[in-house]
Parts: sequence; C-alpha cells; structure tokens
Amino acid sequence: MTSAMMPGYGNQLMYSSYFAPRGRNRMYALGQQLSERYLSPLDRLIGIIGDAGAGKSSLVKGMFPGLELTNDDDGVNIRPLPLLKNIDRGFFSSHTYHVDIRFELAFTQIHELVEAVTLALTHNKRVIVEHFDLLYPMLKTNADVLIGVGGEVIVVRPTVFGPVPQEIRDVVVKTLQFRKMAHTAEDLTNRILVEEYGAILEFSHRDVHHGFVLEYPLELSADIKEVETKVKKLIDEGIAISYCDEGHIKIGDLSWSCSGPRTHVRNTEDIENFRLVPEYKYDPKTRTYLIIGLVGPRSDTLDGFTLLNTINC
Repeated sequence: MTSAMMPGYGNQLMYSSYFAPRGRNRMYALGQQLSERYLSPLDRLIGIIGDAGAGKSSLVKGMFPGLELTNDDDGVNIRPLPLLKNIDRGFFSSHTYHVDIRFELAFTQIHELVEAVTLALTHNKRVIVEHFDLLYPMLKTNADVLIGVGGEVIVVRPTVFGPVPQEIRDVVVKTLQFRKMAHTAEDLTNRILVEEYGAILEFSHRDVHHGFVLEYPLELSADIKEVETKVKKLIDEGIAISYCDEGHIKIGDLSWSCSGPRTHVRNTEDIENFRLVPEYKYDPKTRTYLIIGLVGPRSDTLDGFTLLNTINC
C-alpha cells in the first residue's frame, strides 16, 4: 500500500493502492477493510471505476453490507431504479443509494441521472456510483472518494487538483488485462499440476504484481520448468475460456473450479509472456512452498514500487 498525508489535516487519505485479489470472498474482505480505513460518515458521493469483470460489485458489497445493488454480477436488475423512484415520490426513504451508470444509460437519459444524484446529495443522502467516469463530465462534481478496480484497487480522495475519474480509468483498464491473464494462467497451471502430477493438496492464493502465487503445505514433486513448458503448450493451443457459473469456468469443454470466474481472458492465446519462477520458494514464516507465475512485461521494464513487488526470473 502506498499513501500520502496532508500536513495539518490529520490522517486524511490522498492515495492508496492494493493488489486486486481473486474471488468474491477476498474482494468482500478488502471492501470491508477499505470502508473501515478510508470512508467517513461525511462522505456522500463514492465513485467506483473499472471495466466489466473487475469485481466492482463484490467490492461495493464488502464496503456497504446490506446495500441493495441495482445491477450486479448475479444478474439482479432492480426496476424502477430506487433513486429515480424516490424523486418521483418527492422524498428519499433510504440513506444510501447505488446506481450503475453504464447499465442505467440503456433506460435513462444522462441528464436525469445527474439530476437524481444531485438532488439526493442536497438531501444529505449517500450515492455510490459505478462507472462514475461516465457521469462526471455532466455532473461536474468529483466524488468524495474515488475507487478504481483493475489489476489493483486504487483508493483516492480527490482535491481541486485531481485526479479526475478518467485518469483513474486509464490506469485500471490497462492493469486489468494483466490481472485477467494471470488468473487464467493460474488455473492452467493448477490444471497441469492436478492432471499430470496428481497435486491434490489444498492450496492458497497469494498476490504478486502481474502474476499469481500458489501456496502449498508441502513441496510438490513436479519439475517447475517442465510445468511451465506444458502450460505454455496449452496457451499456444488457443483454448477458449468462458464463464460457467459463480464457481466454475470452462477451459474449452472442460468445467474447472474457479473462485473468480468473471476475471479471465477469452482465449489462452491472450496470455502474454507467461513464465514460472524456476524453483519453489519456501516461506519460513508460514512453512509453505510457493509456485510463482508471472505474465506481461519482465521486471527489468518496471520501476518503483512495482519492481519491489516483482520476482526476478
């Protein structure tokens, strides 16, 4: 996590960045942490930014337990939109409202959404806006807190100097592609370990920049370079990857258990520069063995904190 403080204003957030974890439960947990650390009761406008499959809805559910999302990954579409329904009644019955701008634009003019959000804010209601970057040019008011979800989860408290929502979007859209590559490569690696090496031990997930970590209680017998070669062969075959249900993806015709089924590339050929760190890494603190996979640019093309979070290979 990186953050900066504003002297004289206490511990007020300017910028923080977290790995975007895999799976709903870990996104829920991260959302809860962000809410506790960074949200104030005085925050009224929360802007959420990120592409489909990034995990925005799961993060919002973790941040605001019990909030009724108007359009989420379960396909639940609340009609009419509660925010608009309350305006028609002349009052707001709830304290907090959710709106997905990209979804609502199929039914409602942007100026109506701007009016509804503005009116709710003047009544001291809280509004959580997904795809806030689409609303901002007309609303012309930045959020109290901006949250971008891509390869990372970025939390920003904007000032008059920015950042503006589009700047956050430019970052998270770019990094999401590497997160999708890493998730698919992780499942392919696990598939090879299970099918060809009989790896039936329970493993845990860890995070690394532009990659993944499989954590095992015992060192496996599989040769890492051999595993890497077999995974690369699957990648080169151009196998279609598709959502099956909330617990599975399809790798070609094969159903495979997955905790983050919406965060994948569409085809294995979309994975760029896959490689495995060529030996098991032992963590003496947890007494576990780690298999580390990376995608995208190599570490010598990275810098700053990004480089610190990357394993040389």
